[in-house]
Amino acid sequence: MASPANLKIMRNIGVMAHIDAGKTTTTERILYYTKKVHRLGEVHEGTAVMDWMPQEQERGITITAAATTCFWKEHRINIIDTPGHVDFTIEVERSLRVLDGAIAVFCAVGGVEPQSETVWRQADKYHVPRVAYINKMDRVGADFQAVVAEIRSKLKANAVPIQLPIGAEDSFSGLVDLISMKAFGWGGERGDELLELSIPEAMSDDVVGARATLMDAITSLDDKLAEKFIMEQPISEAEILAALRSGTIASKIVPVVCGASFKNIGVQPLLDAVIAFLPSPLDLPAVKGHDVNNLDTILERKPADDEPFAALAFKIASDSFSGTIAFLRVYSGTLDLGKPVQNASKKKKEKIGKLLLMHANKREEVQRVSTGEIVAAIGLRFTSTGDTLCSEDHPILLEKMDFPEPVISIAIEPKTQADTDKLKKSLDVMMLEDPTFRVTTHEDTGQMLISGMGELHLEIIRDRLLREFRVDANVGSPQVSYRESVSDAGSGDSTVERLMAGKNHFGQVTLRISPRARGAGFEFVNQCSFQKIPEKYIGSIRQGVIEALDAGVFAGFPIVDCQVILIDGSFREADSSEIAFKIASTLAFRAACEKAKPVLLEPIMSCEIVTPDECMGEIIGDLNGRRGRILNMISRSGVQVIRSEVPLKEMFGYSTHLRSMSQGRASYSMEPARYDLVAPAIAKEIRFRITGIE
Repeated sequence: MASPANLKIMRNIGVMAHIDAGKTTTTERILYYTKKVHRLGEVHEGTAVMDWMPQEQERGITITAAATTCFWKEHRINIIDTPGHVDFTIEVERSLRVLDGAIAVFCAVGGVEPQSETVWRQADKYHVPRVAYINKMDRVGADFQAVVAEIRSKLKANAVPIQLPIGAEDSFSGLVDLISMKAFGWGGERGDELLELSIPEAMSDDVVGARATLMDAITSLDDKLAEKFIMEQPISEAEILAALRSGTIASKIVPVVCGASFKNIGVQPLLDAVIAFLPSPLDLPAVKGHDVNNLDTILERKPADDEPFAALAFKIASDSFSGTIAFLRVYSGTLDLGKPVQNASKKKKEKIGKLLLMHANKREEVQRVSTGEIVAAIGLRFTSTGDTLCSEDHPILLEKMDFPEPVISIAIEPKTQADTDKLKKSLDVMMLEDPTFRVTTHEDTGQMLISGMGELHLEIIRDRLLREFRVDANVGSPQVSYRESVSDAGSGDSTVERLMAGKNHFGQVTLRISPRARGAGFEFVNQCSFQKIPEKYIGSIRQGVIEALDAGVFAGFPIVDCQVILIDGSFREADSSEIAFKIASTLAFRAACEKAKPVLLEPIMSCEIVTPDECMGEIIGDLNGRRGRILNMISRSGVQVIRSEVPLKEMFGYSTHLRSMSQGRASYSMEPARYDLVAPAIAKEIRFRITGIE
């Protein structure tokens, strides 16, 4: 049972960062020092416990979020190690949705990189308190203060160091704790021994200044401490810790620590910081949701076992032996194995066959789960990502998650006709697992298309098809997932009067479409009186418009960022039907779009390239040739950082080209920024290629 005492010593945290900042290496050290594992796994050797998929071990990257539980100083820490590559950003999004706190890992050389900003925004979205860990202090070019400054300037965070590194690069050997004012080093073959040292004399001025900054930060958050500080009364270590904890939980401060996980330095104090500053389930407000029968009514569930059961399914995984596995975060109440639960999102009854505590891909069966736990369940038939599971007697609908739209597509077909059904079933399973992965069939050609967040995302999908599902498939070249919109206002009218199945069906609709701001999405407004079209037909009209949105009018791509207004129409008491109004609204919408000057939109990527000085000119020239726009250039530790925006269409195969231009010395990362207008000449060419229409 999760008593208040047990909940107080529980931490549900995630490890998040840009790719190659050292998240998984840090998590491996945490598992080793908490004695969860007895040997150190290494990412570069493919032996990391948390990177258990073959694709992760071969590429040295994290692809899927992996959960585990460990114990440190009598505290239970549930950890989710998340991917850093932008193609798998959904894994970070859904993990942060259910976590109480996070460790944000930064490379001491790279600083705040593009994906660092993305995961930080995701954590802001879900109000997740953070501790910042500046890793790789042993690397050439490591600069602790520069990274702290970037966290403040780029992420707009109140980053306050509570440690200072002793040395940097080859000379990095330990750290100074600014709370206890003690210095520590590490001994033993694997950094098992924490050694108390004297604070180096050469650092005395820096330590005094950093301590003063720390005291300024906490006294600005606590009036009582401010008064004591002004009166020059001593402030105890316990008071400093309490002020930092309350400030961190309120997201008013971000404590900053440092280390070199690969060299086994700084991980134990990081664990201490997790326990000291990140919240337990009791430190957070009650989770809010909606009454299933009246969505305007807000309900609450406090983190307690005597509350009704409420949990969120934040991740779905498939297993060749067990079938579908749903990862759950339990917000309130308890659940015994075999007891039925309500899927409030689908309004279906579910029964759980097994409850599991997960350690990466290993599992331990349990008979009961309680408040605050992160567990896996087997046997759920209807549950998908973002669904709420709750008590049948006290239903509640928790807030769902938003998922980004895919930006890239490729055609796929089975190599043999016998594999057709197997391919479809395998893709359905992967769609259930990953809400950013889509499978569609092209209306005109009947060709099957798979869509995802990037080239690597789709490459992993194909690899999994072959290895996990034993399906070999032919795939085409990557294609951009364009969108359509309108650049002007336009109206369209349609009257449907048809004899279907021996009955006359009538519906008449007039719609007006107009553009909305980029990224504002679709809006449907009814301005037609119920005397002209009864309320019971409005839903069918809206549904007809939504289906027409998906089909597009310019080149067959989904239409976004527009407002559709139902301005007029008529019905007949005897003949009107929902199907007639649905068809009429689809035809009226298409007519309105044709008059509203449809345009094509393409995904624009935010791109950051790190290059030696001598390659910069050629790389900038190449970006200009790719329709790129240079935003800024920053000099950092002997290299140039070029930030730009480039259409995704121009970036296929860029990794190989960049290596060629820089003799393998430059690197890049990119993430979706927004959709923007395609130049008319290029849009015309794309339309002709896809539809054959000039």
